[in-house]
Amino acid sequence: MPNRFPSSWRSLMATTLAGLSIVGGSALGPSLPTLPGTAALALFGPAQSARAMVAPGIHDWLADTASPPDPRSATVQEVADFFTHVSAIDSTRLAHRFPEIVGNLDGAPTTLRYTANRSRRPQLAGRQILAFDDRGDGRIVETMGDLDNADRVIVLVPGVSTGLANFDTGLGGIQRRALAWQARQLFEQARTVDRTARVAVVAWLGYNPPEGMGQEVVREDRAVSGAADLVRFVDALVLGHAERSVVVVGHSYGSTVAGLAAAHLSGQVTDVVALGSPGMGVDGIAGLHTAARVWACASPDDWIRRVPGVRVLGLGHGRLPFDPDFGALPLPCNDVEGHDGYFVPGTSSLRALAAIATNSEETDPR
Repeated sequence: MPNRFPSSWRSLMATTLAGLSIVGGSALGPSLPTLPGTAALALFGPAQSARAMVAPGIHDWLADTASPPDPRSATVQEVADFFTHVSAIDSTRLAHRFPEIVGNLDGAPTTLRYTANRSRRPQLAGRQILAFDDRGDGRIVETMGDLDNADRVIVLVPGVSTGLANFDTGLGGIQRRALAWQARQLFEQARTVDRTARVAVVAWLGYNPPEGMGQEVVREDRAVSGAADLVRFVDALVLGHAERSVVVVGHSYGSTVAGLAAAHLSGQVTDVVALGSPGMGVDGIAGLHTAARVWACASPDDWIRRVPGVRVLGLGHGRLPFDPDFGALPLPCNDVEGHDGYFVPGTSSLRALAAIATNSEETDPR
């Protein structure tokens, strides 16, 4: 049988990069953009960020007599200032009239966002849904614990193929892969470590991860727009909470999002954790430009270990963070199985994450 070669350099590169990608881990992606703000153009074009997506009813929202801020351009401070000065009656009215906007508006009061999202989805009653968007693959953000009064907030950023459809059930119906389940395990473990600690855990599907093994996983344009949205979300978390500290935990491609965001995250972010990471967009912690502690681990049989930690022709996620030369603090995970077992009860990784979550010196994961 004769050899068949792709007809162009671009298709050749696409074939090669897709071959190097292993279900969401990759060696490849474009260079670090400027954040926050509009996502820089990636090699094959940028992904659309959550802020850029025009919510239904935006024109009526902007024409409302309360003069609400434009969610596409307003800062979280401007959003917060608006709700501080508007009446409670108007706030409630806006939440019920425009739940798609208020329910996803960083800077709006937490309880108002919960109310807006429950009005859209009554079946979510009893859950603290901080964002909900069922367009496309969907976005959803759920809080475990009392977010308004938490001294420490842990934000979980998921990886490839995570979407609204498997937020509760997990990719392929495997529970340990479900972001909501992972957040719940960490929250319960943190309560076990210290029941007095005022901790909240956020399952943050606030960006659109790549799907499957296609070209998207071997570049970083999804991570670029995700990083901008993560920076904005964290800015809202610390607004009005000067004493609050935040931990960002990225799993798989989610760690790439965290890495690209790191230099632009609030100084109140004390820890950034990379679990089963294909790379954080740099070749070492110095490139992250953060004062936060950086932790990393990969289980002994995590397939991510087979991903080459390189950057090629301006593409790449960089050195694998669990490589000692990267410079991250080692998180224990030798008893973890596979790529998705880091939040399984009883594992050293979950205990270590809970120690970081509670800022517990007695159970320092090192």
